[in-house]
This record gives sequence, structure tokens and C-alpha cells, in this order.
Amino acid sequence: MSGAEPAPRSFAALRDLLLERRAGLPKRLAQVADFALHNPDEMAFGTVAAVADLAGVQPSTLVRFAQALGYGGFSDLQTVFRALLRNRWPDYEDRLKALSPGSDARPEALLAGFCESAALSLERLRERVSGEALGRAVDVLAGADTVYILGQRRTFAVAAYLAYAFAKLNIRSVLVDNVGALGPDQVAFARPEDALLAVSFAPYTPSTVEIAERLAQRLPVVAITDSPFSPLVGSARAWLEVAEADFGDFRAVSGTFALAMTLAVAVGQRRAAP
Repeated sequence: MSGAEPAPRSFAALRDLLLERRAGLPKRLAQVADFALHNPDEMAFGTVAAVADLAGVQPSTLVRFAQALGYGGFSDLQTVFRALLRNRWPDYEDRLKALSPGSDARPEALLAGFCESAALSLERLRERVSGEALGRAVDVLAGADTVYILGQRRTFAVAAYLAYAFAKLNIRSVLVDNVGALGPDQVAFARPEDALLAVSFAPYTPSTVEIAERLAQRLPVVAITDSPFSPLVGSARAWLEVAEADFGDFRAVSGTFALAMTLAVAVGQRRAAP
């Protein structure tokens, strides 16, 4: 960014700038960008030393990151994250901290905590998924002859639900379950008129990334992932960001399921339209 261009003063504008520049960022600055988008609380209130330690970089890297984006320094950059947190409703993060499993292991307290994390995940989903991005994803999937669906580990449940929903909506799909490490064989007959819907979150299942990269050479890929710096983004024709909240050491999938349901119904509506 040139010095004549003003630094972004909203989180949305900062995120857009990082998306635009992600391919050209040096490795360490890209690492900071990924951390910043995932950890707005720490960015807002941490010291340079504390944030650098959490991000796994030197404090000077944070300063270089801020200046590369047009800010006067790290404290100037922090104002964007502080404004984001002031405008967030309600203060779910504080509630989650108060409802840690270690402080109260009663089932009703755990239920309350998981409900709060689900609510935060859904609110983040509404903030981060634009109509434009959603429209691109629906265009790709609605235009596909067959949709290959890939999600492993904790995202397998989402992939399985999508396969179920597509079947009920008469949308031809193939669930790539990778049983016996046969994922590459399961997509071997995918054609250019098909599409892949891949779901993966950090630390990103290697086989999901590998299959997506391979298929992207001959057919469109739609990705559901958790960061603009996810390895799936580079392979995707369209991608959607889901930032799930944690409760204790457990991460919700509430936002991901809501997005999966949205895609299934929207693609079904598009295909049913005259």
C-alpha cells in the first residue's frame, strides 16, 4: 500500500484489503494477517509483545505489518479492532469466559455455554458472509452436473449432511468419504461440468487440500473454510468464511451447518426455478 492511500478504518475494509493483498504478502506478514483475522480480541487489547508471542512472530513484525497497511504503528492498527469489539452485540466473549467448563461442570451450565458459542458463531456468520460471495457459490453449485462433497474429521458431519440434503432435493452429488484413503479414486471421474464443495478448518486436513488443488485444475471448487489465508482459498472459484466460536476446548459447528443448509436450499431453489 502506498503512503498516499489512507489506512482502513473499519474491520470490513481491513479484511477486504488483506484479501486483496494476501498473495503478495511476505510469509511473516501473512502469518500476522491470518492471526489478526482470527483473533480480534487479542489484537484489540494485547501489548505488542503479547500479541507477537501469540502470533509466533517478533514484535517488530507487528509494527512492519501495521505500517505496510498504511497505519502509523501497531497502536493505530489496534483502533480498528477496538471499534469492532465495541460494536459487537451482545458481549458473548465475556459470557463464554465466565462459563468455562472448569468453573462449572453441571450439564445445564455446559448447555448454556454451548448455546452461547453457537449464538456467537451464527452472528459471526451473518457478519462475514456477503450476499455476493454466497451468490457466487450458489452459481457454481447450481450449474454443476454433479457436486462432489468433501469434508473430513470434524467437518465430515457437515459433508454428510450436504450429501443427504442434496439427495432429498434431487441434486446429483457424491460424498467423498475417503474411506481407505480412496478419496483420490472417488473423484477420479469428476468432469469439468461438475464441481467440488470442500469444507476444512485449521489445521486443515492435508488430503482435503490435496484433492481440492488437484480438482481445481479441471473443475470449479467451492470452499467453506475459516480464513482468507486457508490453503483452500487458492483453489476455490468461490469461498465462504466461517469463524466458529469455542467453548472451553470444544469448537462449535453451528455456523457451518447453517451455511450448509443455506447452500443446499438455495441451490435447490435455483435448479427448480423455471
